[in-house]
Amino acid sequence: MGKYFGTDGYRGKANDTLHLDLAMKIGRYLGYYYGKEKHAKILIGKDTRLSSSMYECALAAGASASGATVYLLGVCPTPSVSFLINKENFDCGIMVSASHNPYYDNGIKLFNHEGKKMDPEVEAAIEAYFESDEKLPFATDDKIGKVLNFEDGLQLYISWLKETCPLNLNGMNIALDLANGSATTTAVECLSELGANLEVIHSEPNGVNINDACGSTHPEELQNLMRSGKYDVGFAFDGDADRLIAVDEEGNLINGDYTLHILGKHMLKEKKLKDNVVVTTVLANLGLYKAFEKNQIHSIQTAVGDKYVFECMEANDYKVGGEQSGHIIFKDYENTGDGLFTALQLLAVMLDEKKSLKELGSDLFIYPQLLVNLRVKDKEAVLHNDEVNAVISQVADELGNNGRILVRPSGTEPLLRVMVEAESDELCHKYVYRVIDFVKEKGF
Repeated sequence: MGKYFGTDGYRGKANDTLHLDLAMKIGRYLGYYYGKEKHAKILIGKDTRLSSSMYECALAAGASASGATVYLLGVCPTPSVSFLINKENFDCGIMVSASHNPYYDNGIKLFNHEGKKMDPEVEAAIEAYFESDEKLPFATDDKIGKVLNFEDGLQLYISWLKETCPLNLNGMNIALDLANGSATTTAVECLSELGANLEVIHSEPNGVNINDACGSTHPEELQNLMRSGKYDVGFAFDGDADRLIAVDEEGNLINGDYTLHILGKHMLKEKKLKDNVVVTTVLANLGLYKAFEKNQIHSIQTAVGDKYVFECMEANDYKVGGEQSGHIIFKDYENTGDGLFTALQLLAVMLDEKKSLKELGSDLFIYPQLLVNLRVKDKEAVLHNDEVNAVISQVADELGNNGRILVRPSGTEPLLRVMVEAESDELCHKYVYRVIDFVKEKGF
C-alpha cells in the first residue's frame, strides 16, 4: 500500500483527508499516462453521497485538460464500471465511492484497461506526481478532451446481467434494501424485468443517507421485514453495490461465508470448480472450512481484502471466492465483486435446487466469533514478542480443532486485532481477553 492508495483506492473524509486538488491531479495524470500516443478514453462512475459529484467534476476536468475523452456514467454500481471498461474498450476507469462508509467519507477507486484494480506501479507513479514539482503538459486547441454523458452505459450493464442470468422469477417475492446508494440505479429494473415481485426500502438517496442505518452493514430493518413471512428472500447492498448480504425467509443473515458455502456446493455439483477450490480470506469462519471439508471442497486463504482474493483466483484460474463481508467474485464473468450478480447466482441455485435459502445453508454451523481491536504503541513489536506469541500458542492449543485464534496488525492504524472463534461466546471472550490482558500487562 502507498501513502495515499490503499487496497481499495484513495479513501478519506471529503475535503479533509481526501483532497479535491489531488483528485484533479489523478485525472490529469491518467489522461496524460494513457494519452501519450492517442486521446485517452476514460470512464467515471460515482455513488450517491453528497461529495461524489464534486470529485467526479474534478477528475473529469483534470483528465480532459490532459486531452482525454471522459465518459460520465453517473450514479452506478462499482462493478458496472469494471464491466463497461472491458465491453467498450476504455483505457481505464474511475469509481468515486467510499463503499460502506458514512456519507462524509469518499474514495477514488481506479481500474486498468481490463477492468481490474489499477496496477500498483501506476498508483505509485500518481503518488510520486502528487509530491513532485513535475508539470504535466496541458492539451490545447483541438487536443483538449471532451466530457460526455454515457447515457446507454447502465442499460448495457443491466442487459448483460439478464443475458448472463436469464432467470424466470415469476411468482417470487423479494425484499431489497438498496442502502440509498448505487443499487438504486440497477437492482429494481433488473429483478423486476426478470419477473420478481419486489418490496424496496432505502431507495431514496439524498446525498447524506447512504449506508445510514441500512444496507449490508445494517440489515436489521430488512430482517424485520423478512420476518413478516411475505417474502422468499431479501438482499441488502452496500453503498456502491459491490457486496451483498442476503436474508433468508425467516430473517436470518446469509453473509459472505454462507454465500460461498451455498455457491461452492452447487458449483461442485455442476463440476464448475477448478480443482474443487473456493478462495476465502483468513477471516472466513471456521465453520465454513469444516463444511467445505465435509463436502470435499478445498479452500485457499488469502490476506483480508477482495483485491487479494482476486489475485489468487486470477493466478490459479479459481472460479469463485470472496469475503465474509459479502464481496463475492466470479472470475469467469467479472473482475470484481458484484452484489447484484451475486444475488442472481443465489436465486439461480434456489430455483435449480428447489430449496429456500435457509435450507441451502442449513448444514453450515457458524462458530461464534469475537474480534477486539487493541491500540498499541508498536504493533510489530507486539507480534514479534516471544512471550506474547507463547500466550497465543497456548490459546491455539487449548482451542484445538474446535476453534482458532488470529492475531494480526491493522493495515492503517496502530491497532492489534485479536480474533477468536470457539464453540461459545463465553469461550471467545475468555481467550480474546487472555491475549489482550497479557499485552496490556506487558506495557505494549
